[in-house]
Amino acid sequence: MESGKLTKAENVRGKLHVGGYGGVDDKSTWVRLQPSSKNFQWAELSFNPVVTFISLAIILAFAVWAMVLPADANAEFANWQSWVGLNFTWLYIGSQDAWAIFIIIVYLSKYSNIKLGPDDSKPEYNDASWFSMLFACGVSTGLFFYGVAEPLYHYIGPNRYTADPTMPDNKLAQEAINITLYHWGLHGWVVYTIVGLILGLMAHRVGLPLTMKSCFYPLIGDKIFGWPGDLVDILSVIATLFGVCTSLGLGTMQINEGLHLMNSDIPVGTDSQLIIIWSITVVATGSVLTGVKYGIRRISEGCFCLGLALMLCVLFLDNTVYLLNLYVQSMGYYFQWIIQLGFHSDAFEQLGPSAGAEDRGRFVPDGFLTTDGPSGWMNGWTIFYWGWWIAWCPFVGMFIAKISVGRTIKEFIAGTMAAPVIYVFMWMIIFGGAGLRMEREAAQNDLCCHNIDMSRVVNLAIASPDGLISVDDGLCATKDCNVCANNLLAKTIEDGMTYQELKMETEMFSKPEWWGKTTVSRNLTRLSCRKTEEMWFDMMMSYGDLGNFLCGFSLISLILYFVTSSDSGSLVIDCLASNGHPEPPRLQRVIWALIEGLTASALLVAGGRQALTALQAMSIATGLIYTILMCVACLALWRALQVEGGDLDPHGPTFHIDILDPFFTDPFDEVVSKFLSTSKLFLLFIANLFLAPLTVAKTSSRVISPSTFWPVLISLSFFLLMFIFLHILQIVVDGAWALAWVSFIAFGSGVSIVRSRTRNHLNISGHPLEDFCLSLLLYPSVAMQMELSTRPDTMQGEEKMEKVNSAYACSMESLPAMEIRTEI
Repeated sequence: MESGKLTKAENVRGKLHVGGYGGVDDKSTWVRLQPSSKNFQWAELSFNPVVTFISLAIILAFAVWAMVLPADANAEFANWQSWVGLNFTWLYIGSQDAWAIFIIIVYLSKYSNIKLGPDDSKPEYNDASWFSMLFACGVSTGLFFYGVAEPLYHYIGPNRYTADPTMPDNKLAQEAINITLYHWGLHGWVVYTIVGLILGLMAHRVGLPLTMKSCFYPLIGDKIFGWPGDLVDILSVIATLFGVCTSLGLGTMQINEGLHLMNSDIPVGTDSQLIIIWSITVVATGSVLTGVKYGIRRISEGCFCLGLALMLCVLFLDNTVYLLNLYVQSMGYYFQWIIQLGFHSDAFEQLGPSAGAEDRGRFVPDGFLTTDGPSGWMNGWTIFYWGWWIAWCPFVGMFIAKISVGRTIKEFIAGTMAAPVIYVFMWMIIFGGAGLRMEREAAQNDLCCHNIDMSRVVNLAIASPDGLISVDDGLCATKDCNVCANNLLAKTIEDGMTYQELKMETEMFSKPEWWGKTTVSRNLTRLSCRKTEEMWFDMMMSYGDLGNFLCGFSLISLILYFVTSSDSGSLVIDCLASNGHPEPPRLQRVIWALIEGLTASALLVAGGRQALTALQAMSIATGLIYTILMCVACLALWRALQVEGGDLDPHGPTFHIDILDPFFTDPFDEVVSKFLSTSKLFLLFIANLFLAPLTVAKTSSRVISPSTFWPVLISLSFFLLMFIFLHILQIVVDGAWALAWVSFIAFGSGVSIVRSRTRNHLNISGHPLEDFCLSLLLYPSVAMQMELSTRPDTMQGEEKMEKVNSAYACSMESLPAMEIRTEI
């Protein structure tokens, strides 16, 4: 076994020295296992030990919790998701809108012709293959799960539109389509676009590793190779694995339902679902072993073509003119209302039911307590979607970046925003519109959601075949029959039907409980009576002789979409765990693919839907963290574009210490050599938690005017002390905390003003908003940064950290990355 520093050829994977940054050395932490024997070359491993082992430990902990205590885990994670939604709706809604505006600005800017790669690079894949891969990875199986079901839920379920009894039914149907398009449209895809764009820029043009931590290089530089970068990658591995596993588990249930509908001999249960999971896992493992160019690419092209063929079949078999009209109408409706809908956050609905409407002369129809929308709808739908899109952004964004080398920023944005949105809209309008049509026609034919206990009917038919049907025989599953059941029973009683006749009528259906909910030919089904997993296949079965064929066709497409998500997910996780290795060792690809299958299987067996839903809720809750990181990534992207466009010199004047220097954030092989100097900075940080007003006042006297020392010191000291005092006062005076935070914002504003003046004094680029945010979040670091950079002894030269380090530097050489060679 040998250990030593990796050579540049080994450590820098095809580094590109282009663009404003001039190339960056990879300082990531590595462990490499390289068997010397040819017979064991398959056992090669190359990974980041920090990211890999911590990720696996956290994944194991959460998975075990969900398996051992599925109900408790589901309740706890659901509470997390609910808390995030209720308290941060404004952030989710506002940030999605801000990102959409930001990406439009980038598209229209002068930077849009910059290439994701060297200026002479060419796209690796043709447009059709590229779009197929990014689309299949981006939407996964959600098209099938929600294609028919979501518009229907918005049409019949409780929301702010259905709460208005005066809304015409046709307008309600259009609103249902519009909400669906909103959830699957520009606001969703912009998340993938931003992550993919900055990763593509930093990896293919600058030469950084293709991993999530590289997004933040324009802001924190080599700190991405320390624990901050590893933390980002750990979160990305966890979110990606749980996202793929829960989708695999929940989607398997839909495949199982589809197979059962086609062949009732195939049971709906855990055994069937495990067979499906491992069939998909085996195919996905084979695909990921062949890499992007072969397996992933060809399967993506195949599932895209199958999906397109399926969509066209439904367009032609259904009411074609109606669906074409609906597409044109819905597109116009979407663009007319997207701004209002995009900024709507259910502010009044989340307050709870209103009161006093009648006192104010408002009209409340008989039978309605209120015309308000439900308070939990936004959290259950829109925030769920945004959390899900955001939680998947490391996975999809990284994959899109990986396949987008050689494309200009303008081409990239058009390909990841316009093209997928147009296609998704076609899908949702065609399938969703067909579902709404069927629901309305089924209602016209008296199909409805009854609660008649059909097993009770069968028993009565056996016991008393000639007995007339009577409502007094307790025919409903609950004590009282619902309106639908009463209407159906009244009709049978009116026709003088006996229990034997009713039994014979129910035997015409595959299942007795389908009676009254669907027709014998299955051309009409009351979809609102069916489970979400069944709605798609009920829709396919309505197309006569082609029903079974379309169901089978759908299952093949669905499975291929699953395989695409699983194999690309495995590849992305492996890249994250191996510092963005462009071609991770094959053994690692197999290991991560098997971990996905094992996790999904274990959750399904131990906790079923509850366990899977629990991890899904946890994954979505992590969307809050990524929402904040995405906002930071937008700033990083713009700064990177300025550098690549020649408008910003990355090697220009800077502060003498970085904002994160006190926290041991250097690459791991530099932490020991800088330990003493960093410890000194950390102690200064602790001191400046209380002494920041004095430190900032010193800086103010140097860069603004000596006369500002006392005003700055007194005012900042007052606000900081009031922040502490008012929090203590909260013990006896309720509400004092609000004044405390007002004082702290005033304090941060004062610090940010001095920082802006200091930047101007030192000719350092930046923005007042950046100054304000940093002054609020890390004011001790800001105070130290300004004071050390404006000292008379450091103003003479351009050295950054060297003067601070000179008195405290450790003489130890940098620790090398680890490499393990085995003699086998």
